[in-house]
This record gives sequence, C-alpha cells and structure tokens, in this order.
Amino acid sequence: HLSMGEKKRVALATVLCMGVKILALDEPTSSLDPRGKKELTELLRGFTQTQVIATHDLKLARELCNRIVLLKNGEKIADDTVENILRQKNLLLLTGLE
Repeated sequence: HLSMGEKKRVALATVLCMGVKILALDEPTSSLDPRGKKELTELLRGFTQTQVIATHDLKLARELCNRIVLLKNGEKIADDTVENILRQKNLLLLTGLE
C-alpha cells in the first residue's frame, strides 16, 4: 500500500544498497504529484553517483543535469550544456520538448 513516491524511494534505496556508481533513471518523476516530484528531485540532488536520466521533464533536467543529450528516432541530434540546449527553441520543437 505504498504511494508511487514511496515505491520510487524504495527502489532507489535498493539500488543504492548495491553500491552502484552510476544511477540510470527512466522518467523518475512520472506519476508523481508536485510534492513528490520536489521531494524526489531533492533526494536525487543529494546523491554523489553519476546519474543518467531519461526524461521529458525539462524542469527536472534544468535542476539536476549539467549536460543534455537529445535523441530523435534513436539518433543523437544534440549534446550540450542544459542552458545551451534549452535556449534552442527550434531544437526543442523538433524533439517535442517545446
């Protein structure tokens, strides 16, 4: 009877117990309410492990990432700093992230 946020925390705790050096997260804030998103973002911000995050959540990317790699149809179309990517409105439109 855990909430989605609690389930995500349990999953992270399980992985962290394994002593991983890299966290791979796929849409970590999906299915979370605003409070849950904020709590998970703060939790992730405190980790020292390298994080590879697949997300459409630009706010999350801005808050946690220092680099973005954009993919379209499985092809890399951009690889740059978060701020440089987010300034390119045409690129965001092309990838459906407007």
